[in-house]
Amino acid sequence: MSFDRDHVLRTAADLLARRSTATTEEVARAAGISRATLNRHFPGRDTLVRALEEFGITECEKALAAACPEEGSAEEALRRLVRAVEPCAGLLAFLYSENQLFEGEEQNAGWARIDERLTGLFRRGQESGEFRIDLSAVWLTEALYGLLAAGGWAVTEGRVARNDISHMLVELLLGGAIRRDA
Repeated sequence: MSFDRDHVLRTAADLLARRSTATTEEVARAAGISRATLNRHFPGRDTLVRALEEFGITECEKALAAACPEEGSAEEALRRLVRAVEPCAGLLAFLYSENQLFEGEEQNAGWARIDERLTGLFRRGQESGEFRIDLSAVWLTEALYGLLAAGGWAVTEGRVARNDISHMLVELLLGGAIRRDA
């Protein structure tokens, strides 16, 4: 049987999104391979996590490309983006909790590329008058990451329906929690 790297990474992403403490043995079992085979391709958990980081960055960049955040109104672009990235929110939640990915000079340049596009979307929305200017575009980007991670965890834990998360996430980010009278 040949080794299917994409299958292993998707399986690992799915399992670790649900159970971040799963062992490499459990990842191997879920992927239908032996632990030895997994270790041959990903020698240690850190190597697997770094491969999942690359996978997550690729998935986010695909979602960004599909959402075309430079087109239409910033609000519409944000809604498209959240819908496009939602399928990998569980993986993003797992990666978000892996602090070693975001420390020091070893941080993957892919995150900076994603940050730049997201921050650009929020700046565009501020310049057009769609988004608040009292919150920095960088902060709005960080808030989006946090909400995506929280949404991924909520769906994984069954606290929120997958069909509802995109709407709930965008509405909270754009509208806040304050109730405004009509």
